[in-house]
Amino acid sequence: MDNKSQVREKKKAQFAEGAQEGAPGKKKMTITLIAVFAALLAVAAYLVLGASKDNPASTAVATNAVAGATASRDIAIPLSDLSDKAKFFDYKLPDNKPVRFFVIKSSDGQYRAAMDACDMCYHAKKGYHQEGDDMICNNCGLHFHSSQINEKHGGCNPVGLPRTIEGNQLVIKASEIESRGSYF
Repeated sequence: MDNKSQVREKKKAQFAEGAQEGAPGKKKMTITLIAVFAALLAVAAYLVLGASKDNPASTAVATNAVAGATASRDIAIPLSDLSDKAKFFDYKLPDNKPVRFFVIKSSDGQYRAAMDACDMCYHAKKGYHQEGDDMICNNCGLHFHSSQINEKHGGCNPVGLPRTIEGNQLVIKASEIESRGSYF
């Protein structure tokens, strides 16, 4: 037998031994993968169900909007929960499709609401984030001053949501959100 054949046979023998000894290793790997998967599920459950009220990614369904929903499913958000920091909400359409919107008290003192989408970049499903007094499109990077939300329309401007102030609550009609569901 030449040297190459000997090396090959030795590797085959090592592989066969490792395969026989590997069964307990496979069990350990399977248990580890199950543990990692369970941990990921726990984190996901926390993010969906346990989102903090102060978290900018709070969910309307799990927090303010349902608690303040009227019989017609309109969304009522206490003004005391709103500030110059945009607060994002998730809302489920009647077909359980999730949509997202945000509310902010702009620098001119007005409460403003908009879908977390625009006419141009909605297909990317990236929404907006806030920097200072601007809302910024996460897809194209354009800046929109908070006082222009609900004032300017089209392009990458956030899709405005009509809203009213009733007592100490900002009210958004569910039908207004539902009519804009095609952005999600």
